[in-house]
Amino acid sequence: MPKMKTKSSAKKRFRLTASGKIKMGQAGKRHGMRKRTNKFLSNARGMTIMHPSDAKRVSAYFLHV
Repeated sequence: MPKMKTKSSAKKRFRLTASGKIKMGQAGKRHGMRKRTNKFLSNARGMTIMHPSDAKRVSAYFLHV
């Protein structure tokens, strides 16, 4: 049986850490910045680690590299 291909959408949205966890972009920063607090915006910079229950679902598409 041939290897499964990685989903292109997952390849663009997620990265793996050295320990095997999945990193993703922080949610809630596309629009509506005026109603968000400065504390929220500064905490939401960069990437975040995906919750294990979500990572289990994503890894089905992502970990075939």
